[in-house]
Amino acid sequence: MNDEQLLRYARHILLNEFGIEAQESILASHVLIIGAGGLGSPALAYLAASGVGRITIIDDDQVELSNLQRQIAHTTDRIGWDKVASAQVMANQLNPGVRVDPVVARLDDTSLAHWVQQVDLVLDCCDNFATRHAINRACVAARKPLISGAAIRFSGQISTYDLRQEQAPCYHCLFPEADDVEELRCATTGVLSPLLGMVGSAQASEALKVLGGFGEPLVGRLLSVDALTMNWHTVRFGRDPDCPVCANRCE
Repeated sequence: MNDEQLLRYARHILLNEFGIEAQESILASHVLIIGAGGLGSPALAYLAASGVGRITIIDDDQVELSNLQRQIAHTTDRIGWDKVASAQVMANQLNPGVRVDPVVARLDDTSLAHWVQQVDLVLDCCDNFATRHAINRACVAARKPLISGAAIRFSGQISTYDLRQEQAPCYHCLFPEADDVEELRCATTGVLSPLLGMVGSAQASEALKVLGGFGEPLVGRLLSVDALTMNWHTVRFGRDPDCPVCANRCE
């Protein structure tokens, strides 16, 4: 690291559990963020500020007025922009030393596999189960760590799926894919804006721990928060030996 980087990241380096080694690993990392909305905005902000060397962010939506209540990467004067372009501006203003690659795309299984294979870690910041399961399948196939967050109304949850670990569960182990799952969308049910900041920030924190090799990531644990009561609780879960997605993953 040069002198400017040592100064910029000094408050991380001062942490005994973090130090120069973790910061150097983070600077050398490439992270994929899928979704530039309510979760992707704070996750991107903290990962860029923390010095993740390269961040690819993928979304196919444009900024709308109704987004601005919660999607803090975007501003009123960027309504109509591609969300990823708006998010890139925000991240570059925070930290011009970080490379942010905006990709305007709606991902399918083939394109997901392409992008996941190129990175060190994936953040699922999307808003629907079909995409979450597709991301999970790609991460299982590529053995890449996945950090998934979700928030609706006043409820949020985060977990880390470190698919490099043979006994770590995948997203499907916890939330089996089914056709009859009722999907809630914030466009119809609403969501408390700071809740997305809480969950997205927690995703960024988990990413830094995995990339930097410190702390205890939320592997095999689902962290949930109820913003109405501000109660947090953790549920432990294990790998499903019959999981159709990860049961046969190779060594």
